[in-house]
Amino acid sequence: MKYPMLLVGSVLLSLVAGCHRQTSKEADLNGAVKEERVFEAKGVVREIAPDRRKAVIRHEEIPGYMPRMTMELIVRDPRELEKIASGDLITFRLHATADTHWIDVLRRIGRGATEPAVFQGLFIPQDVPEMGPGDLLPDQEFLSETGQPMRLTDFRGRALALTFFFTRCPLPDYCPRMNKNFGQAREILLKNTQAPTNWQFLCVSFDAEFDRPAILKGYARVFRGENPDRWLFAAATSEVLASIAPRLDLKVGRDGGSFSHNLRTVVLDAQGRIRHQFDGNEWTPEQLAVAVIEAANASSLPQTEPTDGN
Repeated sequence: MKYPMLLVGSVLLSLVAGCHRQTSKEADLNGAVKEERVFEAKGVVREIAPDRRKAVIRHEEIPGYMPRMTMELIVRDPRELEKIASGDLITFRLHATADTHWIDVLRRIGRGATEPAVFQGLFIPQDVPEMGPGDLLPDQEFLSETGQPMRLTDFRGRALALTFFFTRCPLPDYCPRMNKNFGQAREILLKNTQAPTNWQFLCVSFDAEFDRPAILKGYARVFRGENPDRWLFAAATSEVLASIAPRLDLKVGRDGGSFSHNLRTVVLDAQGRIRHQFDGNEWTPEQLAVAVIEAANASSLPQTEPTDGN
């Protein structure tokens, strides 16, 4: 189901419990203890996936976790959606662990009011053609976590893995997963003595007003620790996004003080040409590491029928 995810909050927020929150601990298959947070919520169903494993819900504020927003949420038991339709007002429980989320105990309590589509007020133009493998991504300028401007052309000669996020994104399997995957892929590459060394990771925030250099630097430590080797964080202005986003089918829109967006990760070769594109959040660190190696090794070779990485 191609639907934007409206995300707000922060992985850096305090874990102080709200009045509708429960916390429990359970062990995974390896015996490690995982904290699970549970929140009571209410919202209007906007869309239901054909397999009923996901639902887009415009939910009310969830105290202690995130404000009112629209999100595509994982449904633990698809049977709970059998008597629920688009437009229904429901109550449900939201579960969040360090790695994922899901909802359950869905109850229909009425019909919801009609609201504008999530992408109303989208500030990304839609008339720019999408690019594909082999295309040269136009140069753009970002503000680095160091406080200095940087450009895509600064990385010429290196394969560049590029993804988009914002620091106030709360659910673990969206923006945080992108950065965790980058961290694990970097470890794979650094430990592989046979891998090329001409590569770079770059995570770009589209919340430039909030994600200033100091915020980005602190956020980066959560994922890469004190080792910034070949991994930078930066922010893009709305003007830069208006140029680059439609070329990658990256959809970013404003909804009040938050964002509605999908997920895009791109690997460029050493000449700045698109080599791979990963859509959504189901790709693995291993797949990214392989794509980066292929792009780095292709730096001195002609571009011939590259794969799309999906």
